[in-house]
Amino acid sequence: MSEVEQPLPFSAASMRRQRLRLVEDAHTAADFTTADRRSTVAQQYRTRLVVTDFSIIVGSVVAAFFARFGTQDLSVPFAGLSAGYWLVAGLIILTWIVILGAYRTRDARVVGVGAVEYKRVLAASALTFGVLAIAFFILKVDIARGFFIVALPLGVASLMVSRWAWRQWLTRQRAFGRYLSQAIVVGRREDVDYVVGQIARKSGAAYNVIGVALENASTAVPTITSAGKDIPVVSDLDSVANAVDALGADVVIVAGQPSGRSDYIRDLGWELEGTSAELVVASRLTNVAGPRIHIRPVEGLPLMHVELPQYEGGKHIAKRMVDVVASGFALVLLAPLMLVIAIMVRLDSDGPVVFRQERVGRGGQPFVMLKFRSMVQTAEDDLAGLLDKNEGAGVLFKMKNDPRITPVGAFLRKYSLDELPQLINVFLGHMSLVGPRPPLPREVSEYAQPVHRRLFIKPGLTGMWQVNGRSNLSWEESVRLDLYYVENWSLMGDLMIMWRTVKVLVAPEGAY
Repeated sequence: MSEVEQPLPFSAASMRRQRLRLVEDAHTAADFTTADRRSTVAQQYRTRLVVTDFSIIVGSVVAAFFARFGTQDLSVPFAGLSAGYWLVAGLIILTWIVILGAYRTRDARVVGVGAVEYKRVLAASALTFGVLAIAFFILKVDIARGFFIVALPLGVASLMVSRWAWRQWLTRQRAFGRYLSQAIVVGRREDVDYVVGQIARKSGAAYNVIGVALENASTAVPTITSAGKDIPVVSDLDSVANAVDALGADVVIVAGQPSGRSDYIRDLGWELEGTSAELVVASRLTNVAGPRIHIRPVEGLPLMHVELPQYEGGKHIAKRMVDVVASGFALVLLAPLMLVIAIMVRLDSDGPVVFRQERVGRGGQPFVMLKFRSMVQTAEDDLAGLLDKNEGAGVLFKMKNDPRITPVGAFLRKYSLDELPQLINVFLGHMSLVGPRPPLPREVSEYAQPVHRRLFIKPGLTGMWQVNGRSNLSWEESVRLDLYYVENWSLMGDLMIMWRTVKVLVAPEGAY
């Protein structure tokens, strides 16, 4: 090997010098660089959640009292109630708090990112009331029914809102470099680039990459540029533990399997035992979400089971039920607004109020998609003259200052109001509330084979494409998001996408 190819002698002293330079370059890096500090920060956040959860549960039970017994004599609250009522209330509060803790709803690995936190809160609340309902039925405690009617929905809704509010607070703190785990990413250069890029793109990733450890690290490459950021090369693969100790890293992320080193992750885990750092393995199963991955230990061979996507069955029936109920309710609620928009479109320019266009639905079946007309009546005929000005991605045609868009149409597009008639498509079963973007037939004819998987489920009124940049997305990123959704969707994930859609409508991004 040449001198350039020789591994660097990453000593503890050199790591300490590296640490000082990192702290000078990143003002917030020193705030959370030790395991003790990290533990303290996590405990502080967990304490906030405990206090909030307890307050909400107590408040929900108190509200149930008022709903059940009225205000009575407010000078002596609930005067004359027997001890049994207070016992039932206390039992509900205690059981709910205990099960929320037992379900690890405040675990540092789930709070602040993804849907797992919300799922655990819902599951813990459902179990609480399931257990109590059975107990009260067996014990014939009739006074509990009023608590269930009020306390359960009120408490669950309030818990979900509070967790969302704390998540927003945590996201803002992380934007300033607080409550972040300081990470070293380990692996081959291409794998490290992928992991660092994903962390940089996801605001909820909760990691700040302070260094990388590369195969064949050399003195000729003191830093690498990844995701637009210069990151120091702090170690080779054999000196990661020294780098963790010197830099006070909280977590080591192994990006893929190092070449020809099948025991590397095991050995690295042994080396990190005395550092209090976490070891995380980043999977390159890029289109597989956590719920589809299960670990099944076999003697000396931990097996990772990956569930195949299912495109039929109970959860698809549940999705359809949600679509029918939600779209029907929305059509009734939004009817006055849609009438006003229809009048605005009609007065703005000549042509029909509703624009009908053939799109491709599930299984390649065509359907007529409805939208409020946002372009001039001759828009389809005028398209040929604008193809050379296409700013869209891949097979899509997009143009920021499209001359075919009417004044009212520009407003409707900015806030996605032109898409409201698609609620009819959802109600009729052509579309779903959440799904891939509904493609045109000419787009489908140009799809590469893997992209056809987009058609395995119904297209959506909204989806991951809408809440992640819309027209600003590259074609490759748009396809990746849609395929990820097709194979990993869940009802809880749909609810989160719908909530994020509301936020996007208020502050539009990539809408033109």
